[in-house]
Amino acid sequence: MKYKFLTLLLIAITTVAMAQKKDKPAYRLFTAEGKSIHYGKMLKELQEAEVILFGEQHNDPIAHWLQLEVAKDLHRERPQKFAIGAEMFEADVQLVLDEYLAGQAPEKNFEQEARPWPNYATDYRPVVRLAKEQRIPFIATNVPRRYAAMVSGGSLAALEGISQEARKYIAPLPIALDMELPGYKGMMAMFGGNTHGNTKSINIVQAQALKDATMAHFILGQVEQGRQVLHLNGAYHSDNFEGIGWYLRQLRPQVKTRTITTVLQTNLEDLSDEHKNKADFILVVPESMTRTF
Repeated sequence: MKYKFLTLLLIAITTVAMAQKKDKPAYRLFTAEGKSIHYGKMLKELQEAEVILFGEQHNDPIAHWLQLEVAKDLHRERPQKFAIGAEMFEADVQLVLDEYLAGQAPEKNFEQEARPWPNYATDYRPVVRLAKEQRIPFIATNVPRRYAAMVSGGSLAALEGISQEARKYIAPLPIALDMELPGYKGMMAMFGGNTHGNTKSINIVQAQALKDATMAHFILGQVEQGRQVLHLNGAYHSDNFEGIGWYLRQLRPQVKTRTITTVLQTNLEDLSDEHKNKADFILVVPESMTRTF
């Protein structure tokens, strides 16, 4: 009997071990503190927010898929009071975007004129088509790149001479800027500068701030109309509750915001300390995951 029990125990342990080896999850979700959380629980918390900033790695297929699923589920809860915003479209293409969503502009023309990112077809077309099918407002929130280029070359002061027409596509001037935010300081270090020197690095950070402020401005335009906004952006624009989130709080301190970020790990069992507190929810994807580009 003793040997039979040991044999059964060994078989059970082997079976569990084999099952664990066969289980290859495509992603895991964690809270900011590193506690595992199920999608349904996360979704329930997202439903209470006015703004959801979904930070992605631009070439991550899991993040793009989950963005689509979150969009579907949030829209289902409030079909008349929901909008999608995206860094991937610049504010001056809103007209052609609206025309496509309304069925007035053919998809081919829209994709030619809206200056979509190179990975649009694989990564963003599904969520744009969802917006079209479900009549969901889709907002082009990013600053036109020509204005970001102006700032990169000549600081925020370069915007002082632009026309009133041009100002429709950027956050209201003057734009507040806190160069002491860790994210901006990290960017400065990345480009080999500091806040007291290297004008080129300072200008690059100011261009980043222009993008963050402009995205926050257009997001809040939807919130003020009573809509919940799911915003798609690179993780760097919202990680550590900075970037877009910082500008949202400056403009509307009481805004209810939740953030998601996307990170890569070899092990999906636990959240690495380096990724804790990056966002309200952390989407962990295997480092071995295939990329879209």
